[in-house]
Amino acid sequence: MTLWNQLLWGSIYLSVCLILEISVLVWCASVLNKLSARFPKPYRRWQIGLMLVAAIFIILGGHTAQVWIWSSAFVLVGAIEDWNTSVYFSLATYTTLGYGDVVLGPALRIFAAFAAVTGLFGFGISTAFLVSAMGRLFSLNGQPYDGQD
Repeated sequence: MTLWNQLLWGSIYLSVCLILEISVLVWCASVLNKLSARFPKPYRRWQIGLMLVAAIFIILGGHTAQVWIWSSAFVLVGAIEDWNTSVYFSLATYTTLGYGDVVLGPALRIFAAFAAVTGLFGFGISTAFLVSAMGRLFSLNGQPYDGQD
């Protein structure tokens, strides 16, 4: 892949993943709003815990989908031939762990770096969302926890 092709396709996959991330977070906010409306205030610990677990699993699903998108990309461009290695490489790159035991050739290194940028953006946005959502839940709670579950 030429430099310009790597930049183009890397940007396209990054954009698709970020649109997915935003869509997942919008849906997650909707789920949290519906859950929080079902519980009387002040929330009990288990109710807050349930909402947090729901948010984490939804977000985890979004990140998993993005890893699969990048895995598919690596297989489609012929960078990695088998799915097991592709998913492994995609996960290690997306999380910016980068063990280095699977390395792409010079013609695809920039393209692969976009997977790491995707992960950085995704984790940053997800973390900001969780902090904001939990802060909102605690402020909506409005009263100190009384210790009764």
